[in-house]
Amino acid sequence: MIDDVLIALGGVGLFLLGIRMLTGGLRGLAGGMLRRLLARFTTNATTGAATGAVLTAIIQSSSATTVTAVGLVGAGFLTFPQALGIVLGANIGTTATGWIIAAIGFKLELGLIAMPLLVIGVVATMFAPGRWRQAGEALAGFSLLFIGVDTMQRGMAGFEGLFTLDSLSSGTIAGRLELVALGVAITLVTHSSSAGVATALTALAVGTISLPQAAAMVIGMNVGTTFDAVLATLGGSAAVRRTGVAHMVFNLGTGILAFFLLDLFSAVAAPRIHGPGDEQFALVAFHTVFNVLGVLLVLPFAGAFARFMEALVPDRAPSLTGMLDKRLLTDAPAACDAATACARAVSAELEHHVRAALTGLARHRVPDQDLERIRQALETLTDFVAGIPPTPSPSRVRDRISALLHVLDHLHRLLRRCENDERLSILPHDRRLRRLGRVLAALISGTGDLDDTARAARYARMEALIRRQEEAFRMDVISHASPVPATMHEIAMRLDAMRWLHRTAAHLSRIHFHMVVAADVPARQGEGEPAPAAVAG
Repeated sequence: MIDDVLIALGGVGLFLLGIRMLTGGLRGLAGGMLRRLLARFTTNATTGAATGAVLTAIIQSSSATTVTAVGLVGAGFLTFPQALGIVLGANIGTTATGWIIAAIGFKLELGLIAMPLLVIGVVATMFAPGRWRQAGEALAGFSLLFIGVDTMQRGMAGFEGLFTLDSLSSGTIAGRLELVALGVAITLVTHSSSAGVATALTALAVGTISLPQAAAMVIGMNVGTTFDAVLATLGGSAAVRRTGVAHMVFNLGTGILAFFLLDLFSAVAAPRIHGPGDEQFALVAFHTVFNVLGVLLVLPFAGAFARFMEALVPDRAPSLTGMLDKRLLTDAPAACDAATACARAVSAELEHHVRAALTGLARHRVPDQDLERIRQALETLTDFVAGIPPTPSPSRVRDRISALLHVLDHLHRLLRRCENDERLSILPHDRRLRRLGRVLAALISGTGDLDDTARAARYARMEALIRRQEEAFRMDVISHASPVPATMHEIAMRLDAMRWLHRTAAHLSRIHFHMVVAADVPARQGEGEPAPAAVAG
């Protein structure tokens, strides 16, 4: 008996390891494709649900889909209602694991055949280069799924006649609630609803539990997966917390719906079960159907549901770094989205102060507390970017991280320009400096609604204009220094003021130039793929 328990537990462990390796390998193969597809095809909650379901079924990870959606919300590419559709669809996509196990694991019994596939996958993971290594990891994970199921079957076969759940009747409300609670407990222990469903399928196959009991347990497993999600969002950004709470509310709602469908399910399924494996198919069909029904019921009210979540989980005090969440670091593209959104917010804050200083000229001074707040935001952003997992080979993510480092460098230097406000005191006293300052201020005001490419081009033209005038201005100031009673300090201040204007325009131009690559704006459905921009210093 103890041997059987240990074998069954080992099977669960192999299954969990297989899920982890399969997901890791598939995510590595997908690269930034997951992000681009979600952004491209998600135009509303309905398309978001369809896209989320399909992509989750492919990569076998609802958390990867959800994290990517949160990153796209933080970057401004998706609204929360659109991302909510993705989260709902991911619930449907997770049921694909059950179909794979029922169709292949029990019907074909691939546990033995998977052994050589596991060897091939492990060898590829250890020695193959690049994407072949990731493909090997996915193959090894896929093999471990079926080896785990086969091991669980052998372990649970020893329970037949010794251990049953007869005391937990599926015919009473109390018994069903106990079975649901058992399903929740299994998911809390395994931290995986897929592993829980696989356990239920295996127990059903060896006769340890009946189909109605397994159905009630699956409801609990579907609900139990939300507890981990909510705990993982505590202390996170508003988008992350809203996503976790929405996931919990939706799964509780679908769980209640499924609970009251148990009798109907038993009545429909019983006459259709004729041979081995039919009960497993009926169970995964029930799991899929009640998730699909839940999504279909919520989608017409997705906007209202999203507003309810926004009211239930309000955003905290606005912060320049509010979109940075360490949970996003598990997904490099999502982390880059959050970092770019933060860099854009810091840039907008600095541009506001530059414009105010140039408009007010000597009358304006950037408050020290504002500068300190921006400095702290830049330090937090720098630490966050440093935590983004590097990619082993050239890729879009690598280009985006490189561009973010360029943006950070120019933001730090622009902050130092704002701190050197004594150079602005000379602007009102020189006609050319005053005119150039006002032109730059007007340019900052007029580019707020433009994209980064257009803004970078306009700032570059402004930089070129100031650069052309800088040399003539320097020669004029120095040549007129002798007959005019001006001190060397005054001359230096005027030249420094011109350099301040020149370098400020240059930093603004480079910030938005590199922001184009850092943002990596995905094309929408019906649009072409954006041309990649080069990364320069």
